[in-house]
Amino acid sequence: MPLLQVLRPTLPILIGASIMLTLSMGLRQSLGIFMQPLTHDIHISISDFTLALAVQNLAWGFLQPLAGAMTVRYGFRPIMIVGALMYIVGLILMATANGLVSIMIGAGVLIGTSLACTAAAIAMSVAARAVPETVRSTVLGIVSGAGSLGALLSAPLGQMLNEGFGWRVGLAGFVIMSVLMIPAAWYAGRVDAIPLPKPAADDIGDATAATAAKTAFGNASFVVMTCAYLVCGMQLVFLTTHLPSYLAICGLDPMLSAQTLGMIGGFNVLGSLFFGWAGQRWNKLALLGGIYILRSLALAWYFMLPATSFSTLLFGAIMGFLWMGVGPLVAGAVAEMFGLRWQAMIQGLAFMSHQIGSFLGAYGGGVLYDTLGSYTMAWRIGVALGLAGGIIQVAFALIRPSQPPSPVLRTA
Repeated sequence: MPLLQVLRPTLPILIGASIMLTLSMGLRQSLGIFMQPLTHDIHISISDFTLALAVQNLAWGFLQPLAGAMTVRYGFRPIMIVGALMYIVGLILMATANGLVSIMIGAGVLIGTSLACTAAAIAMSVAARAVPETVRSTVLGIVSGAGSLGALLSAPLGQMLNEGFGWRVGLAGFVIMSVLMIPAAWYAGRVDAIPLPKPAADDIGDATAATAAKTAFGNASFVVMTCAYLVCGMQLVFLTTHLPSYLAICGLDPMLSAQTLGMIGGFNVLGSLFFGWAGQRWNKLALLGGIYILRSLALAWYFMLPATSFSTLLFGAIMGFLWMGVGPLVAGAVAEMFGLRWQAMIQGLAFMSHQIGSFLGAYGGGVLYDTLGSYTMAWRIGVALGLAGGIIQVAFALIRPSQPPSPVLRTA
């Protein structure tokens, strides 16, 4: 049966989840564009700004399991709508900021909490519940790919407004775009009316939240995936936060940073589609490790050479292809190992590790730059940890393929 025919009944849900994801991720990935003018204007340091983004990532990561658990009790729609409203308020606080406190609350706490309710873990859980298992990985790749389009629009638009009218107007443009998250979340929330499939013999649908968490951390494959996920967050947030500053230091056109983020968003679509398709056919956890290894090699290649417009755009294309491809692979692996009922919460538990890495990438990169005057040590650490995490992930996935929960934990 053609894929479109299978998906037709749930297309409004999938489109809503995709739009919500593309806005929440696209706007967040583009905040680094405003770092230089914002910090100069309100007299805060680079490390102050990156500390706010680091707080954002920690709030997102540590609240993600809670948001996932709350969807089991209250449904997806109210959680997503509240998250969309918090995103809007957070951007308004940023646009009107005159000091560090507003940046910390707006960019840090509010947007971080919002992302726990609107970004990948929730959107992927919505998509996974809305479609049959036979096409789940492919659909997760499509939603992840659609969720990448936001950077194509938000980064160039934000940079254009920033250069033409100032960073406050640029952030005001982001506020207007973020309002669209509310109707998107409403349509995605229709998934609450779809009943969960009959529990399979190897999922934990009837378990409590505590038992589901215990089951997840008792699964060796999940633990290794979670630990390696830290590297993913560290590398990606280092780039989204510090690449615009690095290009400015290199004396390149400021618009190049927006074009590179747009390039990342464009190739992200291709990568998400590919890895969604690949995850339907091959070992998802081994594919994850391969992504981490290839990203690390690309980082080493780019930062070892003098930065040019061509090399930067090519680097953006390579990293874009390897960017959100992790989304369908992690979501698919969690659904396979533990079922759908607690997917958002368990995926959130893994995401906590990702966000600890994001904290290190955003704030650690800023501290190293302020201390050493360059990003050399920061990217070298990112490459070394990325290669180590990727190699361990691939080796473990091939030596010990993931297993469903044990009968004892399943019935606990």
